[in-house]
Amino acid sequence: MRAMRLAAAHQRLSLDEHLPLPQPGPQQVLLRVSACGVCRTDLHIVDGELTAPKLPLVPGHEIVGYIEAVGEDVKSLTRGDRIGVPWLGFTCGECVYCRSGRENLCDRARFTGYTIDGGYADHAVANAHYCFPLPPGIDDVSAAPLLCAGLIGYRALRLAGDAERLGIYGFGAAAHIVAQVAKHRGQRVFAFTRDGDREGQEFARSLGAQWAGGSGEKPPEALDAALIFAPVGALVPAALAATSKGGTVVCAGIHMSDIPRFPYSLLWKERVIRSVANLTRQDGEEFLALAPTIPVRTVTQAYPLAQANEALADLRDGRLTGAAVLVP
Repeated sequence: MRAMRLAAAHQRLSLDEHLPLPQPGPQQVLLRVSACGVCRTDLHIVDGELTAPKLPLVPGHEIVGYIEAVGEDVKSLTRGDRIGVPWLGFTCGECVYCRSGRENLCDRARFTGYTIDGGYADHAVANAHYCFPLPPGIDDVSAAPLLCAGLIGYRALRLAGDAERLGIYGFGAAAHIVAQVAKHRGQRVFAFTRDGDREGQEFARSLGAQWAGGSGEKPPEALDAALIFAPVGALVPAALAATSKGGTVVCAGIHMSDIPRFPYSLLWKERVIRSVANLTRQDGEEFLALAPTIPVRTVTQAYPLAQANEALADLRDGRLTGAAVLVP
């Protein structure tokens, strides 16, 4: 099989065209990858900001594919099924977090495209218990961003509570999906992009944002909650300053630069800062059932598998509108 592989942090991915085809073990499936989203988490891995990947590594955790073989003890999936493979690839089921409905915090969790080879390839193996059947009516490329940008965005939105006025900082792949869900729920969206990014602000308005401006601007109204998708710690005090009393700021990325010192007055009056870590299978089941009812429409830019480095560079440099997707 072919795969784009990372040998070490801070290196470009290399194309290997002659890897042995993996075989599914017990409770695993082998799938032919038809699309794999390019996530900012992949960029954090390649850039060495997430420091514990297995190496060499096939990145990618927004995988859409078709099952070609099933391993022993797989009961719920069969050959030919279309499935999605997300970031969460395994949990122990035994630790205090798993037993309390918080498998996203599992002590022994394993992650697709980080500690398990992922979908920057034309084949992949995944644990059948952590795969999702995908709703009909959405093509493979459009479905790929739902599996992380959508799922993490949905979890972040849920943790923000019933905010009427919702700020979204960093209007990329996750934000453009979350904005559609928030609008469907009757929330008013205020979008914050890189300063001077008029194209990004117009994109946000086209998806229903009531207001769009630069991350350094003050919104026209105080926010009830803010979601931060950009990995910029300086946005935390900015978001706190933009929220009203009792507001919540949700940091939705797996990596963020250091949060600068800020005065206690920004946090006072029962404002809350919280983070989102990974996802649960319940998040996936709920969101993938909800998405077609809205319906969520993803904006994508497709790249051939061999151009994974170019896709990552476009993401790093802010040249994307919506989400990049590799098509093997």
